[in-house]
Amino acid sequence: MKIVVTGASGYVGQNIVPILRDQCDKLILVGRSPDKLRKIFPDLVCCTLEELPSVAHGFDRLVHLAVLNNNVEGTEAEFYRVNAELTYQTARVAEACEIKKFYSISSVHVLDELNQSLYATSKRAAVELLKDLESIEIINIYLPFVRGAEWNGKLAFLSNLPSFVVKPVESVLLALKPSAKMERIADFILQPQSDQNFVILSEGQTQNLAYRTIKRGLDLLFAVAVIGLLWWALLIIWVLVRFGSQGPGIFAQERVGRYGKTFTCYKFRTMQQGTVQAGTHEVSQASVTPIGRFLRGTKLDELPQVWNILKNEISLIGPRPGLPVQKDLFAARQVWGVFDVKPGISGLAQVNNIDMSDPEKLARWDARYVALQSLLLDIQIVVSTIRGGGQGDKVFQS
Repeated sequence: MKIVVTGASGYVGQNIVPILRDQCDKLILVGRSPDKLRKIFPDLVCCTLEELPSVAHGFDRLVHLAVLNNNVEGTEAEFYRVNAELTYQTARVAEACEIKKFYSISSVHVLDELNQSLYATSKRAAVELLKDLESIEIINIYLPFVRGAEWNGKLAFLSNLPSFVVKPVESVLLALKPSAKMERIADFILQPQSDQNFVILSEGQTQNLAYRTIKRGLDLLFAVAVIGLLWWALLIIWVLVRFGSQGPGIFAQERVGRYGKTFTCYKFRTMQQGTVQAGTHEVSQASVTPIGRFLRGTKLDELPQVWNILKNEISLIGPRPGLPVQKDLFAARQVWGVFDVKPGISGLAQVNNIDMSDPEKLARWDARYVALQSLLLDIQIVVSTIRGGGQGDKVFQS
């Protein structure tokens, strides 16, 4: 494996280069000041971008870390020149060198279209420019909070604490925001094959005891609060549904949950009895009952799922569970690793108005949630749901 790295003098570069150096045959660092790079990595070949064709022809990877971050003052033109134009120029040089893969590294903040910072907008512009390149494989990697062997910045003090203190504190801190280890980034770059051109690299939260404990506690608190405080409202809704149209007040339906296993999901019935078992987008608007339209718009039809929460089959926040008959969605979610987490009553895709009519798109958004899962993101989704985000899945307009 022969690799080129730009921007190696930054935090990520200084931490990832030693890992790559130990695992590849040749490593070349590129920067505006090769002498500065040589002071940090005296044992490696360092050059400018203009010199690269003479030393890196036929290499396997170019990892582009050179960037102008939000913590640097600069004009819109300067951010565009570095983050967009320089990225494209570097990729063109890599293409001319017949380098096989170009890894463009960005922060996950770039994925938020509402983020209009100079960094985010210029990085999104780079993605569009790179689409013009055809003879080199472009992989856009998005990183959350990145951590090396030692804590840095405001959290550097943690490195001096005893391990029995650091471990629980670290677990809680990492539950708040998604993170990625340097080793994970390096492993992805070094892997022989990758058919993904859009990747969010993170550790996830499946192994974080603090996140799992807090999330489960909040789920139970929500379920108990609904049952204890709103039992009268649940009863009224049941009566309205039961006598508003023919059929039961509670609708039980098989759904696909964690690890691809099915479970019985409970909701207030919002459709006419006998409606076909299919994705909501495949069901006619005429099938929705009058009270059902109100319940779906306000998401009150989801409240009986507190029973599923108590049974630990579902969470308050997570990918919405699909039906067993939705084979395309099941397959796409398997590919993207969505079944690694519990489904939820509301989720990231839903508050962004992504429904089940496009299984692949939905699975990608669900995978984004799995990668970025954190307590702060869950709270944001709850707030968005309360404010009206994702008001019911769209039904077929007949």
